[in-house]
Amino acid sequence: MTVVVVGAAGQLGRVTVERWARDHEVVALTRREVDLADAAAVEARVAAAAPSLILNCAAWNDVDAAEDAPAAAFAVNALAVRSLAAAAGRTGATLVHYSTDFVFDGADRTEPYTEADAPRPQSVYGTSKLVGEWLAATAPRAYVLRVESLFGGVYVRSSVDKLLAGLEAGEPVRVFADRTLTPSYVADVVDATARLIEIQAEPGLYHCVNSGTTDWKELVETLAELSGRAATARIEPVSFRSVAMKAKRPQYCALSNAKLRAAGVPMPEWRDALRRHLRRRASGLAADRESAAT
Repeated sequence: MTVVVVGAAGQLGRVTVERWARDHEVVALTRREVDLADAAAVEARVAAAAPSLILNCAAWNDVDAAEDAPAAAFAVNALAVRSLAAAAGRTGATLVHYSTDFVFDGADRTEPYTEADAPRPQSVYGTSKLVGEWLAATAPRAYVLRVESLFGGVYVRSSVDKLLAGLEAGEPVRVFADRTLTPSYVADVVDATARLIEIQAEPGLYHCVNSGTTDWKELVETLAELSGRAATARIEPVSFRSVAMKAKRPQYCALSNAKLRAAGVPMPEWRDALRRHLRRRASGLAADRESAAT
């Protein structure tokens, strides 16, 4: 079948293209191919491909910058989604759209959010992503997958990779000791998406994150241990409320993936995901060194 991947140059998009190109014809759309702010162009470009599946990996994800550029954030995170939903309706395609934990406020929370919990975004970014969820749902058949703290993309440095770079350089690594999360390994998100489509799971909203909760301090400590840098790690824990940020963020932002598991798509534990990411990263670096040597 023909698969359209929107946002093909991003962290999630690159891995998505690689995964689906193994068995299907993939039309990879980046900003160069289509302006997401141009609704007519988006609909026309997607419709021309006549896809069976549309995977929207595009997002305006600069959380703080969105506060100063709400129109730009909404154009990508919401209005472009409406165009993709319309194109899906015209071509009979299934639409997959990725959202975020930032649709929640994280206030007075001690248990991971479920899909039944009411969203309360506190930022322009979070609000634009929530509107995008609503607009994605207007497609005849749509999956909205909330992901969180994505890591493991190809040629894109995630927060996890930046923390690892700090550990490798022996630099002080400042992390929140009191911000709870459920990380999402890109490869696991892409595989879970493929599985949902393969088994024809009930369309709707799912939390697509790795299993287990953690905080950034525990995550970077685990990263240091798995990478063999625990002895030299210079980890500086800070409190969430001590750091001034332009956009409000949820302090407790863990998501439950129980619904996804019940649908037949279990997600690996986050430590296992970190371990696999480090192995893949090490093999990639070794290949780069071998290529440079020859």
